[in-house]
Amino acid sequence: MKRILALIAALALLLCACAGPSGAPEAQQDTAATTAEAGPVELSLWTYPVGGWGNSGTLSSLIATFHREHPDIRVSVKVLDYVNGDAEIDQAASEGKLPDLVFEGPERLVANWGARGLMADLSDLWQDEAAGKIYDSVEVACHDAAGRYSIYPLCMTTHCMAINRNLFEASGAWQYVDAENHTWSTDGFVSAVQALKDYGVENIAAIYCAGQGGDQGTRALVNNLYSGSFTNPEHTRYTADSPENIRALELLAGLDGVRFDPEILGADEIELFAKGELAMAFCWNVSMEVQQVVNNPNLDFDIFPMTFPTDDGDFNLQGGIWGFGIFDKGDEARVEAAKTFIRYMTGDDAQYTRAVLASTYWPVRDMPEIYVNDDLMTEYGTFQQYLGDYYQVTPGWAEARTAWWTMLQQVGQGGDVAEALRAFGETANAAAEAQESAQS
Repeated sequence: MKRILALIAALALLLCACAGPSGAPEAQQDTAATTAEAGPVELSLWTYPVGGWGNSGTLSSLIATFHREHPDIRVSVKVLDYVNGDAEIDQAASEGKLPDLVFEGPERLVANWGARGLMADLSDLWQDEAAGKIYDSVEVACHDAAGRYSIYPLCMTTHCMAINRNLFEASGAWQYVDAENHTWSTDGFVSAVQALKDYGVENIAAIYCAGQGGDQGTRALVNNLYSGSFTNPEHTRYTADSPENIRALELLAGLDGVRFDPEILGADEIELFAKGELAMAFCWNVSMEVQQVVNNPNLDFDIFPMTFPTDDGDFNLQGGIWGFGIFDKGDEARVEAAKTFIRYMTGDDAQYTRAVLASTYWPVRDMPEIYVNDDLMTEYGTFQQYLGDYYQVTPGWAEARTAWWTMLQQVGQGGDVAEALRAFGETANAAAEAQESAQS
């Protein structure tokens, strides 16, 4: 609990800062003047629950500062969830009722909605001075193969897993953890599971597969165990159907205490872990710890974040990038007003810092002092060195995600691992080829 106090204090300062005035760059003032001449513009922003960007109170404070500087652009907010959010977007698209702005990641804004032609091109935002500060590794994930940008990023993180430290120490499983570096080997993971089982823990971990929610955790677990991969380096084809991943899934399917659960998603796994009903969680990042410690008064154990175990010491953690996209509804004035909002949240360093702090994640440009006095963020920041390739923009991504959890269900039901992965590869790569063909 003590280590998150600095972050809570930072968020409190954020809300106070949002109550005061701030200066707008000249370009933003010019755009606001143009908007004023055209009359008030009512924009809608739909956001997935990305850290504090899923909190209505935090969002209200952030957007209030925008309204003060741009009174002729009004932004209303709807918070989606990861269970029904995609379906809500799809329904809105079919009914012609899409929002103006959406806050999520490249896997949706570029590889899904962008590939379907729903997103406005944001290439002009990438010509702004602030865009030149964004990490190259982030930028490459924000456009498609043709160079069309469908997202302007705000924040990023590295996903990891977590263990119940108290239970690990009591069972003797702690000896298999490199506590200083928050890492462990595949052999250490297997030994820890056995130690927990011998101690009497029945439900050690869950391979959740009711749907795609939190699937970044199961992908990273499987890919790391024996140094497998999910796509090729060019992000054009899916490579999960490999001997390394077959071996990994066979290992997981055979571990007593690790169950494949077709009834739960990543969010459900987090809840079970926080209740002490699982000894580890695969769907995790710093925001999860903040939420659980702050919002769960019954949490009675220490959470210890970890890399996913690997056989060769080369940890490849799944990255998360989140930012703004604009749905193109054929109204250029609305698109320009939405760009004004994006520039406001991501341009000026002071406002950008507030927006990033609200997310409880990290900036997408170099700002080393942002969490300098925060022990929790410093601890989780160690995982940034293990950030792997951002492959979630591979064509056919939406279909590949469905094929992944379907494959996990088949394995959990006792199906042949090699056959299940082969079917996954065929489905995912057929979707990738179809998308490429449609775009050519």
